[in-house]
Amino acid sequence: MTSTALMTAVTCILGPLAIPIGPVPVSLTPLAVFLSVYILGTKRGTIAYLLYLLIGAVGVPVFSGFTGGLGKLAGPTGGYLVGFILMALIGGWFIFRFYDKVAVQFLGMLLGLVVCYAFGTVWLSYSAGMPFGAALAAGVYPFIPFDLVKIAIAIFLGRTVRRRLERGGII
Repeated sequence: MTSTALMTAVTCILGPLAIPIGPVPVSLTPLAVFLSVYILGTKRGTIAYLLYLLIGAVGVPVFSGFTGGLGKLAGPTGGYLVGFILMALIGGWFIFRFYDKVAVQFLGMLLGLVVCYAFGTVWLSYSAGMPFGAALAAGVYPFIPFDLVKIAIAIFLGRTVRRRLERGGII
């Protein structure tokens, strides 16, 4: 329970840090989600994210740009926030199904990210009244390089931290 709460706290710290570049900011939330799943496992990592989502939904300013509340979930970026759940589940499945194959893990995390992008883009298009192509241009294309780096960081840090926690008998 403690490690799940700790990763929820890490997500609450990293999630609000964002660079506004349009209707969808560059956020560290994907990094926090992938780290949670990598360190805790698929189930507990996803639970850590769900707790973060609940904390933000009740109004605590833990979402990008230090915002919170149900309005944020219903707003243009709400689809990405919901999509992170599937990203955690898909990424986690690949991480632990192919633990010794970093390239396959990377591809699995990328697949999870694509599913998150799909949810987010559909919702952005609908909620902001944008054509789908414009929503892709605003909510996906600018983020691809950043998110690829976040996946690489999550793999490197996640593997390192998890090994040390396993050696210490913590997980």
